[in-house]
Amino acid sequence: MHASTVRSLLVRGMLAGLIAGLFAFAVAYVVGEPPVNGAIAVEEARSAQAPHAGHDGTTVAESGKSVGSGESSAAGHAHEGQAEQEEAAVSRPVQSTLGLATGVLVYGVALGGIAALAFSFALGRIGRFSPRAAAALTAGAAFTTVYLVPFLKYPATPPAVGNPDTIGKRTTLFFLMILLSVLLGVAAVIAGRRLAPRLGNWNASLAAGAGFVVVTAVAFAVLPPNDDAVQASFPAALLWEFRLASLAIQLVLWAVFGVVFGILAQKTLTERTAAAAPPAPLTAPLAD
Repeated sequence: MHASTVRSLLVRGMLAGLIAGLFAFAVAYVVGEPPVNGAIAVEEARSAQAPHAGHDGTTVAESGKSVGSGESSAAGHAHEGQAEQEEAAVSRPVQSTLGLATGVLVYGVALGGIAALAFSFALGRIGRFSPRAAAALTAGAAFTTVYLVPFLKYPATPPAVGNPDTIGKRTTLFFLMILLSVLLGVAAVIAGRRLAPRLGNWNASLAAGAGFVVVTAVAFAVLPPNDDAVQASFPAALLWEFRLASLAIQLVLWAVFGVVFGILAQKTLTERTAAAAPPAPLTAPLAD
């Protein structure tokens, strides 16, 4: 594929990612924000109870040291002051509107550009698919490998509910699962193409897909679990609602991207193919 064509597809992929990001932002605001607000309320209620643990002169068991009521009260006021400063720096309404929109749109544009490059490489190499069908397959594969498989192993958790001491470990494991899932997906595509001459396209695709599932299951068993991502006292219904919302946001993002980018790619490649085609030979006029 010519460099100018790849550049055009890259721009259109980023545009499709921007449009998909708008749809994803709408879903995130309507469906995702309520469980986030609920999780923040749970954490605030838990934090509000913590400073009062020493108000009767007893010790605070969590600290492992004897703390008087005056010291506990001072720590509580310091914590409240710090929380007020953080709230003043970036208010919750700004986070749930401007901040959310900025994050989702940038995320959509970035992933749209990467998916467009993957589409440019895969077109014609994964079978005789039209640009629209290849775009749908690319979006489906990206959703599966980049989000769905890692989500099944390490599901999303609401903010401020996990153990802060393990956030680095949990982030590393999640990105490791993404990398592993993408590599296994690429390996499955390569294996399917190499098996196709012997097994046929359909059987080769089934064999490659089964191999991907088996190896992914082995990775799920080998990689360490994420047991401390959510505290045991956190409401299970709220956690389930948040995870379903996270899944819906990603599903809408990739579905809209696949449709929009498929239309744009089909139009772009059709126009370039028509422009590159040699003109039809002129025929001499028939003599009377």
